[in-house]
Amino acid sequence: MIKRIIGLTGGIATGKTTVANYLASVYKIPVLDADIYARDAVSIGSPILQAIAERYGEDILLADGSLNRQQLGEIIFNNREERNWVESSIHPYVRDRFLQEIAASPAQTLVLVVPLLFEARMTDLVTEIWVVSCSEEQQLERLMQRNNLTLEQAKARIQSQMPISEKVAKANVVLDNSSTLEMLIEQVDKACEYDARLYKQSPRKRTI
Repeated sequence: MIKRIIGLTGGIATGKTTVANYLASVYKIPVLDADIYARDAVSIGSPILQAIAERYGEDILLADGSLNRQQLGEIIFNNREERNWVESSIHPYVRDRFLQEIAASPAQTLVLVVPLLFEARMTDLVTEIWVVSCSEEQQLERLMQRNNLTLEQAKARIQSQMPISEKVAKANVVLDNSSTLEMLIEQVDKACEYDARLYKQSPRKRTI
């Protein structure tokens, strides 16, 4: 039986984690998170972290030898070339981890949370794509509050990703998170009722 693999993506701070946590807690669907694998990729002593330190100097590391994520963020979110270099170093590791976990899991339905699903060209790993969206104003407000960023810093992070409108256009399911949590959850419930086999027969975008 072909596994149903949901690729959950969207813009930064649109609500992907909220949806993923709900799917895991209520529907008991295993969730594989690209951000966790990306952190593993740059763990202390890893070849990727060593390459980053060689490129940007030892100041990119904290006192304990771990990556100074804030400093790296200031570099890559203001320089496309450097961002591409870092992402090209980490994405292959993340892809391999996904492939390993998908193969090892006995579950017939899995959720892959991949913020850069399109940008990292990982759409081939999933059978359907769910995009969580909201307005850019809401994104900015949520991101500044969540990460304690300035307006300029938040804009740089949002602009580093594919525009949310383009992601929505490529989605099978669109979850609108511009209203209440209850409204978002209602959309997720409806999406879960949809038989994944229909995507294979007649792929189409749906706004829940």
